[in-house]
Amino acid sequence: MAQGARLAAVPPSLDARALVEKQRAYFETRVTLPLQWRREQLGALERTVRKYEAEILAALRSDLNKSPEEAYLTEVGSIYGEVKTALKNVKSWMKPRKGSAPLVIQPARAYQYSDPLGVTLIIAPWNYPYQLSIAPLIGALAAGCTAVLKPSELAPATSAVLARLLGEAFPPEVVAVVEGDAQASQALLAERWDLIFFTGGTAVGRVVAEAAAKHLTPTVLELGGKSPCIIDRSADLEVTARRIAWGKYVNAGQTCIAPDYVLIPPDLKERFAGLVGKAVQEFYGKDPRASSDYGRIISARHFERVSALAKDGTVVLGGERDADSRYFSPTVITDAPLTSPLMQDEIFGPLLPLVDCGSIDEAIRFVRSRPKPLALYSFASDAAVNERVLTETSSGGAVTNDVCVHFAVEGLPFGGVGESGLGGYHGQASFDAFSHKKSVVKRPFALDMKLRYPPYSGKLSLFKRFL
Repeated sequence: MAQGARLAAVPPSLDARALVEKQRAYFETRVTLPLQWRREQLGALERTVRKYEAEILAALRSDLNKSPEEAYLTEVGSIYGEVKTALKNVKSWMKPRKGSAPLVIQPARAYQYSDPLGVTLIIAPWNYPYQLSIAPLIGALAAGCTAVLKPSELAPATSAVLARLLGEAFPPEVVAVVEGDAQASQALLAERWDLIFFTGGTAVGRVVAEAAAKHLTPTVLELGGKSPCIIDRSADLEVTARRIAWGKYVNAGQTCIAPDYVLIPPDLKERFAGLVGKAVQEFYGKDPRASSDYGRIISARHFERVSALAKDGTVVLGGERDADSRYFSPTVITDAPLTSPLMQDEIFGPLLPLVDCGSIDEAIRFVRSRPKPLALYSFASDAAVNERVLTETSSGGAVTNDVCVHFAVEGLPFGGVGESGLGGYHGQASFDAFSHKKSVVKRPFALDMKLRYPPYSGKLSLFKRFL
C-alpha cells in the first residue's frame, strides 16, 4: 500500500510534467520491450485485482449502489477474462506478422512489427469506473507501455481503491494513478503523451482531441451517443422487451451502450410498454427502490439532468424518484418531440423513449439521419430484416435480437464511429491500440536487380509486366 499512498491523493500542485518525465525515462531504458516484462506486469495486475476484489465490489456499491452480483457480471468478471486472454496470447501478438513483397524488390521479406507507443494516459469514466479503468491498462501493459490512469472523481470510492491497488502492484514509473477533479485532468492533458485513451462523453472527447492535437498525440476515444433499438413486426415482443429492459436499466441506465430509444410500430407500443413493465417487476420487484439489484444515479447534478429530460413526452411507466437517495425508477416515455433534449441528448439514465416508426425503411432512414451511434440493436425473427439493418446503417457495434452483449466478446474490437468514437479495444485490439504498426522490409545484399535503377528508357514494358 505504500506506493499507492504516494499517489492516492493528488495535491493542487500536481507536477504532471515530472510524472510524465519519470515514466518516459523508464520507458527509454527499453526494459518494457521483452515478453518477460509484459507477462510480469500482467501477472502482478491479475494477482492484485483478485486480492482487492472485495474492496472493489464494496466501492462499486458505495459509488453506484451496484449489487455484488451486478458488479461482478458487468465489471469484475470481464477483467479476469481480459487479463487471462492477454497473458495467454501476448507472445503471439508480439510476433512480427508476415506480409508479401512485390517482385521488383525481390529477394525480400516483408513484416509488420508491433512497437509499444510509449508513455500513455488513460482517462476513465464514472459509470463503470473499475472495468473501464483496468481494461485499457491491460492493453497498455501487454503492448509494453507505461500508463498514467486518471479515474473519475465522481466515483470516489472506486478511485481510491484503484489508487491503492495499482500503487501496490506497480512502481509509479510503470503505472501511476492520479486522483482529482477536472483540474487534474487539465494538467495531465497539457503534457505530451504517446497515446491518450479516453472513455466518456462526446463533448469532453472533443476537448481531449483538441489537447492531443497540440502534440499530434494519437487518441482512442470511446464516446457515446444515442443507441437505437429497431423492432420489426416479426420480433418476439416479450423476449425483446425483457432484453431491452435489462440493457436499459442495468446500472440505472448509466451505460454508454444502453438502448437509448426504441423505434417501434405504433400499434405495438402499448403492449411493448406493458411487457417492459412486466420485466421490470420480474427483475426488481414491485418497488425497485427496495431492490438490492437496482442502482442509483451517480450524483445530484446528474439526477437533476435526468429529471429534466423526463419532462419531455408522456410517462407511461415509472417516473418515481427521490432526490435524497438519487433513486430514479425504470421509466418508459412516449410522444416525446424529436427536437426535445430527451431525443437529442444521450440520456445516460433509466428513461426509455418509444418512437413511432411504421416500417423498417422508416427506421433505417431515421437512424441514418442522425449521428452514428456507438451501438445499434435490431429485433426481428426475419433474418433478412436484421441483415438489412446491419448493412444499411453505420454504428460502432451492433447486435441482433439482444442488447449490449457485444461488449463481452473479447475477440471483437469495441469502439465507436464518427461522433461515437475513434479506435477500438478488447483482446488483441487492446494490444494493437497501444502499439505502432511498423512496416519492415528485410533484404540481402545479393541479387541486386537493376530493373528499378535509372536509366529507365526501354523499361516501361517491364514495369507494366512486373508491377
